[in-house]
Amino acid sequence: MIIGSINQKISLNNKRGSNLRFMVKNAFISVFFQEKKEENPGSVEFQVLSFTNKIRRLTSHLELHRKDYLSQRGLRKILGKRQRLLAYLSKKNRVRYKELIGRLEIREPKTH
Repeated sequence: MIIGSINQKISLNNKRGSNLRFMVKNAFISVFFQEKKEENPGSVEFQVLSFTNKIRRLTSHLELHRKDYLSQRGLRKILGKRQRLLAYLSKKNRVRYKELIGRLEIREPKTH
């Protein structure tokens, strides 16, 4: 499994022949369950993976833009959704839950 960010330099030629360069940041690559040919986008693991990618992307955005309160709200909503999905998975299948947390390097939530 590979999860990480990629910074790439992309060069494009415009009509005048000069190069336009820009950076592509925070493009997350996720290779999940390589043994499965088809991923089920409705599975809990896939949903948690997509939420984790969104969380990491928003976190890096908020490091630059600290006062972006709408993004902060969106981040909190996504965190809550992921937390509920993980709680569901931990109740249904503890082995899959532990495996998923280990692969995505997510901390276990605190219990009250």
